[in-house]
Amino acid sequence: MHTLTPIETAHDMYLHLRATLRDVVPDVELRYKAGLAAEINVLKRERNAIILGHNYMEPALFHSVADVGGDSLELSRQAAATDRDIIVFCGVRFMAETAKILNPTRTGLLPSAHGGRSVADGITAADVRALRAQHPGVPVVTYINTSAEVKAESDIICTSGNAARIVNSLDTDTVIFLPDEYLAGNVARETGKTLIGWTARCEVHDKFTVEDVASVRAQFPDTVILAHPECRPEVVDVVDFTGSTSAMINYVERTKAPRYLLLTECSMGDNIAAANPGKEMLRLCSVRCPHMNEITLEETLAALQHTQYVIDVPEDVRLRAHQALSRMLAVK
Repeated sequence: MHTLTPIETAHDMYLHLRATLRDVVPDVELRYKAGLAAEINVLKRERNAIILGHNYMEPALFHSVADVGGDSLELSRQAAATDRDIIVFCGVRFMAETAKILNPTRTGLLPSAHGGRSVADGITAADVRALRAQHPGVPVVTYINTSAEVKAESDIICTSGNAARIVNSLDTDTVIFLPDEYLAGNVARETGKTLIGWTARCEVHDKFTVEDVASVRAQFPDTVILAHPECRPEVVDVVDFTGSTSAMINYVERTKAPRYLLLTECSMGDNIAAANPGKEMLRLCSVRCPHMNEITLEETLAALQHTQYVIDVPEDVRLRAHQALSRMLAVK
């Protein structure tokens, strides 16, 4: 988990960003973004707000204004525990909805008018109801990367980091696992259970192939290759480690390998490289998540200035989704 002490002057923020990101972000960009970040931190204090930053946020934002940074599970726990008046979620819509579900008395803001995600947009509540009708009595495990309405139709939620543990916690050999097709395949092999899946995929992780891995190994045989479990199962088969964004961060921090490669979103790689300057990271990333890319320092500042892009979840939906999320958070 990444935590940050707020810096409220542009000069001090620039010095901080230069020390952290000088090998990742051009200096002219750091100077510009330092002013925005310092202004956000002042306003954040004045409005008693907390900013949660997903690991996929661009480095200048992630390392400047996020009070807490991490993966979906970590940020869900932070959202449930905060006592701030405003929760600004620098991520995508389903993450901001999750924060609102867990903390309904707070104002939830998403610094984007849309903030979708290919996986979350790939399934509806009606789809879940139809699957339940086709498979009566089979529990529904739903990936956190889904809308509030889909969560409300589910028995329990999971993240990429705890998916296998959640599935194994259920006293059944058959589970409806939604909606990420590749994550379902990887979890099915890890748990040995029958998973009834769906066809949604992450548009970023879907692009990595076995041929990519083979090419890197041929040129850099001493490289440790890490993949997110949203990658294709055949890709997961040929890499050295598979895990959530937090698990990949922990692995890189511990590895003694001469170099490493991440098969995940570009900014995630930049953030890990910035935090581990003594380790060599190979670049195999031309894929920036278009939805995460909507979240900028400019939009974050505007969200706090104007209380814009407020996240609302209907109470009947929130209560049912909260039950499914609470079951996840109770699994150790």
